[in-house]
Parts: sequence; C-alpha cells; structure tokens
Amino acid sequence: MKPLRPLVLAVTTLVAGVLSWAGARLWNSVGSLPGVPAAAPIVLAVIAVVLAAAAIMLRGRLAAQRERRPEAKAVDPLFAARALVLGQASALVAALVTGVYGGMGVFLITLSGASPARQSQALTALFAVLAGVAVMAAGLWLQHICRLPEDEDQDHERSVQRR
Repeated sequence: MKPLRPLVLAVTTLVAGVLSWAGARLWNSVGSLPGVPAAAPIVLAVIAVVLAAAAIMLRGRLAAQRERRPEAKAVDPLFAARALVLGQASALVAALVTGVYGGMGVFLITLSGASPARQSQALTALFAVLAGVAVMAAGLWLQHICRLPEDEDQDHERSVQRR
C-alpha cells in the first residue's frame, strides 16, 4: 500500500474549498444557503481522538515488540492493516470535509450584512475546519506508526538495480 502524502491532502482540501466557496455563492444567489451542522466539529473531533488513541496503542505495542520485552503483546498484522486503512480513509474524507466547510466558512465571513445566525455558522465552520485538520494529522500519524521498517536486503537490491 502506498503511503498517503500530505500534499495530496492539501490539494484535495484546497480544491474542495474553492468548489465549495463557488457553490455557496451560487446557491446563495439562487435561494437560501443551507446551514452548517453544529455536530460537524464534534463528530470530526471524535474521529480524531479515536485515530490518535489507536496510534498511541499501536505505537506502544510495536515499540515493546521491537525491543523484545517479555511482557510485549504481539500486534495482529490484520489489525494494524485495518488501522492503517482507517487512518488513510479518514484523512482523505477529512480533507474533503475540511475543504467544504472551509469554503462555506470563507463565504459566510465575507457575506456583507450577515445575520448573527450566519456569523455563528461561520464560527462552527471554523471549528469544523480545525477538527478536520486534526483528523488528517491523526491519520498521517497513524500511517507513520504502522510503517514497516525497511529490510536491509531490499535496500541493497534497490541500490544495485539503480546502477
């Protein structure tokens, strides 16, 4: 499995943000723009905490296993693979969601004569963006922890093939 790069997440967030901002402008000119759900930052924060907890648990168990401590519990490879996929998928979805709420938030902030309800939604969108960034960071950290150490023989073979 290829590692997820932060640049991919940043570009995804930026593109989703620009499209969301343009869509919010269009939607608002035609009718009433739907609000930002108040639960969005809470749900994203819970996902970030779950991913961070999985990363902390796996980091401790993998470190104990590498140091060959007698009390070390083995890490099930299937569990580690599932955690890796969950982290990567969560980071990608969070990049999209962060872009959407970021674009809506920018539109709501720049809206002239915005009502207090719209200003409150802009603040909620800001918190959703912060929680989305936390999900992306936790997903990338989990990916880093689940990375396998490089085999020395494979490194030697790669260097020989490059010559």
